Amino acid sequence: MDPDALASLLPLGVRAEVLPTSPSTNAEAAARARAGEPGPLVLVAEHQTAGRGRLDRAWTTPAGTALTFSLLVRLAVPVQHWPWLPLLVGTAVSDALAGLGHPARLKWPNDVLLPVEGETRKVAGILAERVDAPVGAPAAAVLGVGLNVGLAPDELPVPTATSLLVEASARAGEGEEPDVVDRTHVLGALVPALTAALASWEAAGGDDPGLRERYAARCSTLGQDVRVSLPDGSALLGQAVGIDEHGRLLVSGSDGVVPVGAGDVVHVRPA
Repeated sequence: MDPDALASLLPLGVRAEVLPTSPSTNAEAAARARAGEPGPLVLVAEHQTAGRGRLDRAWTTPAGTALTFSLLVRLAVPVQHWPWLPLLVGTAVSDALAGLGHPARLKWPNDVLLPVEGETRKVAGILAERVDAPVGAPAAAVLGVGLNVGLAPDELPVPTATSLLVEASARAGEGEEPDVVDRTHVLGALVPALTAALASWEAAGGDDPGLRERYAARCSTLGQDVRVSLPDGSALLGQAVGIDEHGRLLVSGSDGVVPVGAGDVVHVRPA
């Protein structure tokens, strides 16, 4: 990462710190929020050693191959609208990647996918956390993004993962060299997209009807048969038919249409 180049790419008022190593940028950002850090602040780690994803999954990558960062912001948005925040972040990240030439899609709620060899694979995960503030002060949002950038095929953690490098190489075709994917440049595109989306959402008081449409347009889960592993250990089978006003996935199955607010979704087949 190039701190000077990064500073020139960030929106006015947004600060960034490049950490050589960090167990978790989300944990570091949350600690700073509790200590009074006003934000907006970006913490980006050259090497994250104990990152966390959704459902408390571990997330680590070789040093220098991924973009692991957290954005700390204070948001005056009513708490009932905060479930939309992870979906907003996913939409902004996928929009920014598409603007860089990577045709990103989303798996509900906020896994970022890229097409590789005829299938979609995960390139980024997102973890959004709320840090409460004293009464009368706006709560802090810590928005963590882990994006596989320069990982080679043999460095990917699972067969269902990909990286910007792998996807760009596949698009370039056999015998062609893909464009170099620079982490500083990518972060310089992601942060402005995130802060702009957050500003619009906050200005709307968290009730932004356009967000639901933008998310649905990016979400590859819709229209697919899915299996949802629910927090109580049960499973729900059906077709993903929509997103409700709370950001929940609507699954049409044997018991009718069921809203899902939390769960692990597996795409069974395209509709």
